[in-house]
Amino acid sequence: MADGFGLDHLPYGVFSTEGSAPRVGVRYGDDVVDVSTVQPQLDRSDLNDFMALGPDAWAETRAEIAGLVEAEALPATPLDTVALHLPFAVGDYVDFYASLDHASNVGRIFRPDQEPLLPNWRHLPVGYHGRGGTVVVSGTPVVRPCGQRVSTGSTAEGPPLPEYGPSRRLDIEAELGFVIGAGSGMAHRIGVDAFAEHVFGVVGLNDWSARDIQAWEYVPLGPFLGKSFATSVSAWVTPLAALDAAWCDLPGQEPAPLSYLAGGQGLDISVEVVLNGEVVSRPPYRTMYWSPAQMLAHLTVNGASTRPGDLFASGTISGPDPGTRGSFLELSWGGKEPFADGRTFLEDGDEVTLRYSAPGTAGGRITFGEVTGRIEPARP
Repeated sequence: MADGFGLDHLPYGVFSTEGSAPRVGVRYGDDVVDVSTVQPQLDRSDLNDFMALGPDAWAETRAEIAGLVEAEALPATPLDTVALHLPFAVGDYVDFYASLDHASNVGRIFRPDQEPLLPNWRHLPVGYHGRGGTVVVSGTPVVRPCGQRVSTGSTAEGPPLPEYGPSRRLDIEAELGFVIGAGSGMAHRIGVDAFAEHVFGVVGLNDWSARDIQAWEYVPLGPFLGKSFATSVSAWVTPLAALDAAWCDLPGQEPAPLSYLAGGQGLDISVEVVLNGEVVSRPPYRTMYWSPAQMLAHLTVNGASTRPGDLFASGTISGPDPGTRGSFLELSWGGKEPFADGRTFLEDGDEVTLRYSAPGTAGGRITFGEVTGRIEPARP
């Protein structure tokens, strides 16, 4: 059996076999177990109807599936013979900026003569609204984006001038994504203590980023085309219940956040960034400054609604040491310090895989679904 995919995990996904329609399954070892007959809402091409049922139904169904899997009472198919699909229909997508180490590194790279953190950063989880329509499942190729970037040498005299072309500074961001199951209406605020009532599970996430396009466009409104071309997520959604043993204390928040953000825990999740088969970084999620519950509380504090399939992400996961940085921007320190045999940013043909693991409730470790993408050349 594949390590990390035992009865204490059973992540949900959507799969199909030759000649069959997509349906819901769980991963158990090296097999996909068909659970579409266990619950009417699981006989679907995505998880949204099932996730909308809420936490009581999630718990009851998970317990029933675990018993059936253990008894070998459901049909199983080898993983390497199925096609995996995007496991949920993505609604809104929000990306946060929750790592103190990442935000500090980025500040030092781009504002070396100023304080690395902007004044609001320790008071709220900074985020932006992304593009749900370009969230893709692991394994989907990523085409190098084109857009406006600052012309080489144009800043020598006078203001910078743009040019159009393929991104030269294509990057990754190793992140964790959280999938909303039970939604909330407009003007309803989800408190920090209500996180588990609304979040169904967790996915690995790579927020691909074109740094040169982003640098030219982001003032004054923030990320746009430098981020919206592709975001990859794992094909498996780890249920929140499988992470009961992974919760941990936050590193500490100073100053204390406002009352609506008080509370919340971190997650002891280990990440590996793999470039063309070589591990180049090991970011630790446990060092993140803002908790997932605080992110969701802030997302809804103004009365914004949520719905099944909404996705919010942590922002780049980075630790305090060079070997724990979760983006090539940081690993190469803005392109000035090559790593991995002279690499700074992504080249055509590069393949990046993000791996995740966490303590499991049975005493070992659970392994999340990997997130893989290969860079294809820009298209005319």
